[in-house]
Amino acid sequence: MKRLSLRARLLLLTTGLLLAGLTLVSALVADRLERFQLDRLDGQLRSMTELISLAASPPPAGNPAVRPDLLDPALDLFGTPYVVYLDAGGAVVGGLHSSRVPGSALPPLDALRTVPTDGSGVDLRAADGSERWRAVARPAVRWGGTVVSAAPLAEADATIAQLRVSSLVTGAALLVVLTAAGWFALGRGLRPLRRIEHTAAAIAGGDLTRRVPVLAPPGTEIGHLAASLNTMLGQLEDAFAARAASEARMRAFVADVSHELRTPLFGIKGSTELYRMGALPGPSDVDEAMRRIDREATRLTALTEDLLLLAQLDGAPEEQLDRAPMDLRTLAGDARHDLRALDPSRTVTLTGPGGDGPPGPAPVDADEARLRQVVTNLVGNAAAHTPPGTSVRIGVGTAAGRAVLEVADEGPGMTAAQAEKAFNRFYRADRSRTRSGGADAGLGLSIARSLARAHGGDVELETAVGEGACFRLSLPLLS
Repeated sequence: MKRLSLRARLLLLTTGLLLAGLTLVSALVADRLERFQLDRLDGQLRSMTELISLAASPPPAGNPAVRPDLLDPALDLFGTPYVVYLDAGGAVVGGLHSSRVPGSALPPLDALRTVPTDGSGVDLRAADGSERWRAVARPAVRWGGTVVSAAPLAEADATIAQLRVSSLVTGAALLVVLTAAGWFALGRGLRPLRRIEHTAAAIAGGDLTRRVPVLAPPGTEIGHLAASLNTMLGQLEDAFAARAASEARMRAFVADVSHELRTPLFGIKGSTELYRMGALPGPSDVDEAMRRIDREATRLTALTEDLLLLAQLDGAPEEQLDRAPMDLRTLAGDARHDLRALDPSRTVTLTGPGGDGPPGPAPVDADEARLRQVVTNLVGNAAAHTPPGTSVRIGVGTAAGRAVLEVADEGPGMTAAQAEKAFNRFYRADRSRTRSGGADAGLGLSIARSLARAHGGDVELETAVGEGACFRLSLPLLS
C-alpha cells in the first residue's frame, strides 16, 4: 500500500467506502422488501383463516362435491392455496388445496401442527424441501379444532432474489462509473500538489528564486500549504544568501588578515636576512635594523590584540566588560586633551549633543577602560583623516533618552559608499595612506562599534563630502 501513489490510495479508500455503502443500502432495501412481503402474505393468510374459522364444521376430507375449476380461482383470490382443518387432538379432519400444487410440494402435517394459534406467521419447508411456505393458524369458533392456512414463498423469494441481482448489477455499474469519475476528479484535485512537487524539485536543483504559484484561495488547505511553503522558501533563500555573504566576508577577512600580517612579517624577515648575510657591517646599521624589527613587531602585536578583541566580542561580548557607574563627560574631557596633545593647532570645543549648549551629564553603567578605547579610536580617526589644524567638536550629554558622546570634525567628509563601509573590518577610505609602525589597519571603527554594542549601544556616522564627519556614541542611561 505504501508503494502506491496518493491518488491511488485515496481512490482505493473512497471505492472501499462506496462499496460498503452500496452493500449496506442493498441489504437494508432487501430486508425491508422481504419484511413487507411477509407482512402482506401474513395478512392474507390471517384473513382467510379467520373467515374459515367461523364455519359450523370442517368440510370432509376429499369431498367429491368440490370442483377444482372453481376451488383453484377462489384459493388464488385469497392467496391461500392450502387450508387444513385439525381436531382437538391434532388429527386432520379436512382440508383444501389448489390442484396446481402437487402434494409433495406441500408442507408436512407434523410441521403444520407446530404452528401457533395466535395468528403469527411461521416459516415451514415443503415435504420435498423444494421451497418455503408461510403458515398461520387460528382456533375454530364453532367446533373444537384448528384452522391452518399456508401459502408458498416462491414468489416473494423470487422477488427478493431479483432485487438482489438488480442491486448487484446496478451497484457494480455505479461503482465502476464512480471509480472512473473519482480517478479523474482526484487527478484534478491533486494537480496543485503536483505543481508544488515540481516547484520543490526545481528548488532542490538549485533555483532558490522559484515560488509555489497561488493555486487555491488562502482559506483552503492548498492555499495554506502554498503560503507556508513560500514563507519557508523565502527564509531559505535569505539564509543561503546570508551564508554566501558571510562566506564572502570571511574570504575577504582572511585575505585582509593575511595581507596585514604579511607586511610586518616581511619587514622582520628582511631585516633578519640582511643581518644573516652580513649586509649590516656597522653598529648603526644593526641598531636601525633592530628598530625596524621592533616597530614591525609592535605593529604585529597591536594587530593581533585587535583581532583577538574582535573575536572575543563576537563570541561573548558581555564577558569582556567590567561594568561600573561612570559619566561620559570624563571621557569627553580626556579626549579634548588628547586631541590638543596630538595637534596643538586644532581648535577643540566641548559642547552638548548636536553642538547645542554646554556639555551635560551622561551617566552610564559601563566598562570605563573599554569606552575609553572607543573614544580613543574615534579621536584617532578624526586626527588621522583630517588635515592638521582642522577644528573638532566633542559633544556630550543626553538625547532621546540615551547618553551620547560625539566626535565631529570639519574635514573633507566621506561619500555615501565610503560611509556604508566605514565600520567594516580592514576598511580604509584612503588606501594610499602610508602607515608607520602601529598605524591603523582598518580595525579601529570596527572595534569601537563592537564595544558599543556590547554595552547595549551603538556608534553611528553622519557625513557628507565637504561637510566633515560626526561619529556618535549612544549608550543606555544609568537607571
